[in-house]
Amino acid sequence: MEKIQLIATAAFGLEAVVAREVKALGYDEVAVENGKVTFTTDLSGICRSNLWLRSADRVLLKVGEFKATTFEELFENTKALPWHQWIPEDGQFPVEGKSIGSKLFSVSDCQAIVKKAVVESMKEKYKIDWFSEGAGKYKIEVALLKDIATLTIDTSGAGLHKRGYRTLSNKAPIKETLAAGLVLLSYWNPDRVLIDPLCGSGTIPIEAGLIGKNIAPGINRNFVSEEWNVIPKSLWWEARKEAHDLAQYDRPLRIYGSDIDGEVLKLARYHIGEAGLEDDIHVQRLGVEDLASRFQYGCTICNPPYGERIGDSKEVDNLYINMGKVFTSMDTWSHYIITSHPSFEGLYGKKADRKRKLYNGRIQCTYYQYYGPRPPK
Repeated sequence: MEKIQLIATAAFGLEAVVAREVKALGYDEVAVENGKVTFTTDLSGICRSNLWLRSADRVLLKVGEFKATTFEELFENTKALPWHQWIPEDGQFPVEGKSIGSKLFSVSDCQAIVKKAVVESMKEKYKIDWFSEGAGKYKIEVALLKDIATLTIDTSGAGLHKRGYRTLSNKAPIKETLAAGLVLLSYWNPDRVLIDPLCGSGTIPIEAGLIGKNIAPGINRNFVSEEWNVIPKSLWWEARKEAHDLAQYDRPLRIYGSDIDGEVLKLARYHIGEAGLEDDIHVQRLGVEDLASRFQYGCTICNPPYGERIGDSKEVDNLYINMGKVFTSMDTWSHYIITSHPSFEGLYGKKADRKRKLYNGRIQCTYYQYYGPRPPK
């Protein structure tokens, strides 16, 4: 088994960021489509991409792709794929599915057909009639898009946003993968100051801290494919050693978080400690209107409330007006704000230098980017 294809799935709007991360890992055969980045690698790529990808949702192993407009085509083409190369005779292989713009629109039927086809394929290879499905998990997905079926096996297990540091949650936390994406889309670098003036439970500052110290986001968690017989344990050991060797644990960072809610800051402090960044991220109780910094250059990155809930809208409008006043007075800083509020620029009082559509969960948002001058060398 020389080369394999992996798919890093991504929230809409983050595909280019994920592609950049994949290329930074040294993989250059990269194809970008809506919601996914496909790349060619070897077995070690399963370990390295799971450990390192910050803004991807999960890593899928691509087993095959073909056109399927009838259930017979779906069955025969699925059966012809080399499932035995990955799934042992006692492996669990549940099947999930989705279908968009395809003749085969019944997802439950497609799942049942794929399950049957994989069973038949493995019966022939393993020369057995019954599978115990007791060991290891190999979750298969059949994804139909405009009559093209893509069959994958999930290598991640829990989504990649589950880094392990956020064990408690507040009411509307931003996903770790999106928070990392916001930092990677900004012009912040580890030599600059970063402030999140609406930090909530601390996700954006923590993700910036991991980026600043080059700590692999998956270093403290496990992945379902670590149990796969087909991947030598030595590859996981080497990938984790590489991650430890490349981490710059001693690199000093200047990252600050503030929030008006004292309770949520207790969560932030707890999560910062869990991430091992308590010496690098400092949080305090502060309203946006009181934000100030002794540093001349820096970045703010924040995910303010959007006013989606009834009764919040007036409060949110005033918050955005205050943000505009405070942020524009910090005119040598760069400011980055994600929100779904349709009148954000009007309330803030200034048009963004750049805007990007992103999704926070199912909410379509805009990432407003205001650029300050480059700091002198």
